[in-house]
Amino acid sequence: MIAIVALFATACGNKAPEPVQEEQPTAKLSDKYAEYTLTTDISHLSDNEKQMLPLLFEAANIMEDLYWVENYGDKDALLNSITDPDIQKMAKICYGPWDGLDNNSVFVEGQNEKPAGAGFYPTDMTMEEWEAFTDPNKDSQYTMIVRDSLGNLQCVWYHDYFAEQIEKAANLLDQASELAGDAEFAEYLKLRAKALRTDDYYESDMQWMTVRNNNIDYVVGPIENYTDGLFGTKAAHEAFILIKDQEWTKQLAHYVALLPELQRQLPVPEEYKQEEPGADADLAVYDAVYYAGDCNANSKTIAINLPNDERVQLAKGTRKLQLKNSMQAKFDKILLPISEVLMTPESMEHIKFDAFFSNVMFHETAHGMGIKNTLTGKGTVRSALGNQYSAIEEAKADVLGLYLITKLYEMGEYTTTELEDNYVTFIAGIFRSVRFGAASAHGKANMLTFNYLQREGAFTRNEEGKYAVNFEAMKAAVEKLAGDILVHQGDGDYDSVKTWIDEDSVIKDELQADLNRVGEAGIPVDIYFNMGADVLLNQ
Repeated sequence: MIAIVALFATACGNKAPEPVQEEQPTAKLSDKYAEYTLTTDISHLSDNEKQMLPLLFEAANIMEDLYWVENYGDKDALLNSITDPDIQKMAKICYGPWDGLDNNSVFVEGQNEKPAGAGFYPTDMTMEEWEAFTDPNKDSQYTMIVRDSLGNLQCVWYHDYFAEQIEKAANLLDQASELAGDAEFAEYLKLRAKALRTDDYYESDMQWMTVRNNNIDYVVGPIENYTDGLFGTKAAHEAFILIKDQEWTKQLAHYVALLPELQRQLPVPEEYKQEEPGADADLAVYDAVYYAGDCNANSKTIAINLPNDERVQLAKGTRKLQLKNSMQAKFDKILLPISEVLMTPESMEHIKFDAFFSNVMFHETAHGMGIKNTLTGKGTVRSALGNQYSAIEEAKADVLGLYLITKLYEMGEYTTTELEDNYVTFIAGIFRSVRFGAASAHGKANMLTFNYLQREGAFTRNEEGKYAVNFEAMKAAVEKLAGDILVHQGDGDYDSVKTWIDEDSVIKDELQADLNRVGEAGIPVDIYFNMGADVLLNQ
């Protein structure tokens, strides 16, 4: 209509009015996160289970507060110092002034760079001090390292350092256990309360492995080591509140029995696959309704593979919980739009949610497989590789998960999608998650995998900057990379793994230019949640 009016006015000898230009909203820093509301149907829950939920939310909020201390320090002081609403929102998403999806860049004026050890160690601690510090508890996942009144290093157990908050959270779990309808889950809550009070999580982890018939699940405590960038040792507090999708869970049950056979088919020499994953592993599907603390910082977890304790994994395996609503959010809001920018039109036919779901599920399955103890007498793989462990373990899970899908497909056990769908969606998934930056363990893992597969000719990039998978080369490269990682883990050679990660976990110029096109298209990097007790219980 504007064009017609302008042409008519010019023909009459009068100057056409300038069309009104709508003012474009200014891009905000927090626009890199797309909002998503976390909720689900809870009508099937019993009255007791519904009464239990507020207690779980309250305990989760305590984990939220503890993580602020571990990652940054004084939450209120930081937020009150920020006058820009967008910057304040970003600080809440990141639990501090550092953008974890941009190599921990500082986005709050006046703040220093993030300490490698976050809040777990004194920021002025030297390596000489650390090496001279002989307390046997210094390497525990559950101690804060502080200075005593004389300025010397000192270990303080979490349950002492956070004594008031921990006791309150434990009491809430004790109360919740009285309302849990499932006996195994009720016992887990009691033991988890005990664990919070003692920083001994083995008994509660073992009990959690028995939980199968619950409608509600709850992950709580100091769990992952990603925040400790200094040594990769200290576990950070977090919590998930999850509602089980019983129908989807039933569909996955048959994969569990196949795990021992899959372990035997790993592409490594026999000595690297002698360990047998626990046959009591659990594959289950949930809708997440709350994230708190570490799991809610920066990129959002879409699947859980726990416990991390190697003793539990060898005895009972792991539970692999798929967070379906969170996966769907990332697929719809991020992966599909990225694929339209970076994948060839022919490849788009293979970008499917079911393939994305399966890739994530078998990523988590792969965490529990492979080798947990080095063959060279260096202890567990985790302890031998130290601060390099998280990155190489995430790379293992990525590529070994795809290898497992391939094997199941060849065995006739996996029929959900065509194998090409999984391969193409896997490459598209790397473009999604590599935008988290190369500073995180997941970012390093993504780049190591991408660069390795590219060298092996697993995919091509055309003149328009669009990618397509070479299926046969991709299949061979996946098997080769999975084997290389498993051997490196079994050898426990820290220097070799560090060199590999340092050389390969970089975003090269060509890929960065492609990622810049994604950013210019305004596609979010990740999601943040509108969530809470009021969102779930007042729907």
